[in-house]
Amino acid sequence: MGSVSGAGADGMSESERLLFGGELAYDIGWERHEGAWLRLGLWTMAKGLPRLVGTGMRLASLADAHALRVVLGAEVGRGLTQAVGLVAVNSVLGHLLTDGTTNERLVRAVPALVVVAGAALLGSLLRSASTAATGTLEPKVQRVATERYLGLVHRVELAAVEDDEFHRLLDAARYGADSARGMIRYCTNTLNSAISLIAAAGVLTVLHPVLLPLLVLMTLPSAWSSLTISKQRYISFHTFVQHARAGHLLGQLLTQQEAAAEVRVHEVGPFLLGHFRNMAETSEREQTRLARRAARIGLVADGAGGVATLLTYGALGLLLWGGAMELAVAGTAVLAIRTGASSLDSLVLQITDLHQESLFVADYERLCREAEARAIPVGGEPLPEEVREVRFEEVTFTYPGSSGGGEQPEPTLREVSLSFPTGKIIALVGENGSGKSTLVKLLAGLYLPDEGGGTIRWDDVDARTADRAQVFARVALMSQNFFHWPFTFRVNVGIGESARPIDDRAVEEAAAYAGADEVLAGLPRGLGTLLARGYRGGHQISGGQWQRVGIARAKYRRAEILIVDEPTSALDAVAEQRVFDQIRSLAATTGQTIVLITHRLHSVRHADLIHVLKDGRVAESGTFAELMDEKTGTGDFRDAYLVQAAAFDAPLPGQSAGDHDALPAAKDRT
Repeated sequence: MGSVSGAGADGMSESERLLFGGELAYDIGWERHEGAWLRLGLWTMAKGLPRLVGTGMRLASLADAHALRVVLGAEVGRGLTQAVGLVAVNSVLGHLLTDGTTNERLVRAVPALVVVAGAALLGSLLRSASTAATGTLEPKVQRVATERYLGLVHRVELAAVEDDEFHRLLDAARYGADSARGMIRYCTNTLNSAISLIAAAGVLTVLHPVLLPLLVLMTLPSAWSSLTISKQRYISFHTFVQHARAGHLLGQLLTQQEAAAEVRVHEVGPFLLGHFRNMAETSEREQTRLARRAARIGLVADGAGGVATLLTYGALGLLLWGGAMELAVAGTAVLAIRTGASSLDSLVLQITDLHQESLFVADYERLCREAEARAIPVGGEPLPEEVREVRFEEVTFTYPGSSGGGEQPEPTLREVSLSFPTGKIIALVGENGSGKSTLVKLLAGLYLPDEGGGTIRWDDVDARTADRAQVFARVALMSQNFFHWPFTFRVNVGIGESARPIDDRAVEEAAAYAGADEVLAGLPRGLGTLLARGYRGGHQISGGQWQRVGIARAKYRRAEILIVDEPTSALDAVAEQRVFDQIRSLAATTGQTIVLITHRLHSVRHADLIHVLKDGRVAESGTFAELMDEKTGTGDFRDAYLVQAAAFDAPLPGQSAGDHDALPAAKDRT
């Protein structure tokens, strides 16, 4: 591996440069705001406070308006009781510092002391009410926020889900729902600190006009200190986390099951450990540097705060010395100033936390707006009860941003015209990238043609104006990489028709039809077996077994059009033949339309219609016999079929060409 040098001038280790090409930073939603609030100052934060609190209040009102009213009432009440308490303290001090015996002064102070005690008790009760109501609000806000964005996102167009920018926004919005919960507590604490500060400032203004400027003088250095130290801690954390995430990745690679064989055979362990040590040492040096810097800033801030405190109490002393202020007023002023300073410290810290959470809540709100704008339309023209065919008329489709680099994307499908007659087996064949999977997604209603890019008609109903929910209801989709739900066997099959209660008997019948009954028989808990690795009671099944489950799911759905995209890629030859026999049976006995995508051309010999795609266009269409006929076909299908057939027709090792003549007949029986 050689020696690994230390960090460069930018604090990045040479290991990070070598292994990752630079800093290892996530390209996901919650990283988009890293360092955003470091540019904030006290004035910017103060101006943005009403907007932030308003956002939190709107979310709370949606979740539980009654609990929100309790919180607001309790916090305002606490501020008033604090102000009353300070005024009562001033009265107590005034009575205690007047002429008379100690007993006489105490007796005169008793009513004011009762008010102080009553204000303290009422403040405690109001704090408890606010705490209880806030605890009620938080989980409700998180639930309401999460339900809202999930309810919107699952209805957006597939093109939105496949849009990288939308996906990054979605990732940030997931944190936004959690941040919405955090905003409730931060808003409550911010309101409490702000009201306490206002109460203290109001009392000081009543006591003496000069006391309010003294409060500002004393609290500004403290507020600046709180904000600066918070920012330094934030910088320290995010500088550390860059190195930590890279080191954590190396630790994962050393223990990862998928990498274990190569780690041992290629002796990768010492290589990774050496770079792990390099990055850890770089992180340690960075943490030491930042800790010393934070200590210096803290010392300066404490010094400024000490000077401000000295000036404040010096001014109070001068007012007392000159007779401009009574001793009782001065004592109350000291309490009010200390209360105000503490409230401002807390206010700054709460606002910084509130602002950070609000960034993600803003992403959440933006996602909701985007999801509403990109939602699949509700309603539309109904489809015919019995559709005779689905026709593509000069359809062109382009994936948004598919070219990259800001260039105009190239269409994936170009002026495609073909038909899908119902009750038939229609095969789509062609090379990888020819547009087969895109075409069936258009057929299923997941995409619409480009604007001005042709029409898809269900008989005479245009797919653009059709009720998309009805289009989805007519289609069952079984793709090569269909989703393996981390649920039980029962749900993995029954989720094909999730709008109705799952019928165990129908699940078992679908499983038997797909050959998944053998899978079911081997599961420890039968239909209730969890098909998810890594969970207690979870059971792992093979790729071929999953494919049978997928076929059972498509069978259970009982849709009019069944789209199967490479359905036998993980099956053995016997199981593959069984699947194709079942596909033919579905079309023959139930009248179901089968759209089959496969690269194994021998399996489409019994299709009623074959569409051959090439470079996003229809190269030829027809029956198997027509496409194999040199007089009618273009040769695209025939040439590909003969190439695949030649692989089976080649003589086996030790077999003469004459002995090989029987192979085509054997092939015809498959």
